[in-house]
Amino acid sequence: MPITILPPKPSHPPPSPHDISDADSELSSDDGGGGAHLDFASLGLPSHQKSTHPPNNPLFTNLVTPGTLITPDHQWMRGHGTYIPPSTTNITSSLAGITTRTNKLISVSPLRARYTPEVGDLVVGRVLEVQAKRWRVDINSIQLASLPLSAINLPGGILRKRTETDELQIRTFFAEGDLVVAEVQQLFQDGGAVLHTRSLKYGKLRNGLFVALSGQGGGSGVVRSRRQVWTMEGQNGGGKMDVILGVNGYVWISKHIEQVAKELEQKHMGITNMEESVSAGVYSSQNDFIDSATMREIARLRNVVTALVENGCRVDEDMVIRGYAEACEMAMLGETGAEDIYLGGQRGEELTRALRN
Repeated sequence: MPITILPPKPSHPPPSPHDISDADSELSSDDGGGGAHLDFASLGLPSHQKSTHPPNNPLFTNLVTPGTLITPDHQWMRGHGTYIPPSTTNITSSLAGITTRTNKLISVSPLRARYTPEVGDLVVGRVLEVQAKRWRVDINSIQLASLPLSAINLPGGILRKRTETDELQIRTFFAEGDLVVAEVQQLFQDGGAVLHTRSLKYGKLRNGLFVALSGQGGGSGVVRSRRQVWTMEGQNGGGKMDVILGVNGYVWISKHIEQVAKELEQKHMGITNMEESVSAGVYSSQNDFIDSATMREIARLRNVVTALVENGCRVDEDMVIRGYAEACEMAMLGETGAEDIYLGGQRGEELTRALRN
């Protein structure tokens, strides 16, 4: 017996022409629409279809869910995160996110989304698979990235063609579970990415803490900035710390190692010998000794990063440095002093509020 699938009925009747306001002309004549947030009242929605959001949190302004009617006016164009049902002119949201407009284009930016690779991006990833001539790396994208054997530095800085011996020893470079920092070298049409580590600043990660951020949209999370890697001085007796902000939302915070500089001073090495010395130990999985004060400051810095994301703030070099300094001051006001590293809940809100002021 054949089955007939009927189209879904609208939960509310379509708006009548007198419900549509003339605020559209005002909206298009103000600031040019450069990515501004939408006002639902200006799109001609009747009162029973306007969304209600918490008034005190700017993150929830113009928040929509899948299936929410954004506007029935045909003069608007739909962008990413929207669709138009058949036989209608209603622009409807297909994502849970924030509505934005650019001139006459309406789009929805998701609150949480997978990372979309771009050539030149600095990413932090975890090796999940080891294949014959490549590694498969999780970079928080819709697909696993590929790291070819030919795209890494061999131990000793040797420049030669990869042989079958290298393929047999592929797990001596990177194994399952290893964390790596790399750069996106190439993109495929299906969204896959090819990585490379042909630099002294790329390779296996050690002596630190890994953080996976959940904020990938809505104004929070790691943003592309001038510097994604820097070294900062730890307070309260802690040593120097290296921070790597992967554009894909993965962050690495580790103890700063100055072994290369000391070896150059002692052995008077040239730049070529330096590359050979560094690349010889870059694939080591043995962590160095980290004192308790440095570990405490690494944990504090990690809590600063998570507090920024939980409260809808961007994560870049400026915000992390300012947030860390503010967190150290907040800790000294408490009873336990420098040992107080908790920044969740209300303390995280106080931290971000101080950074916004």
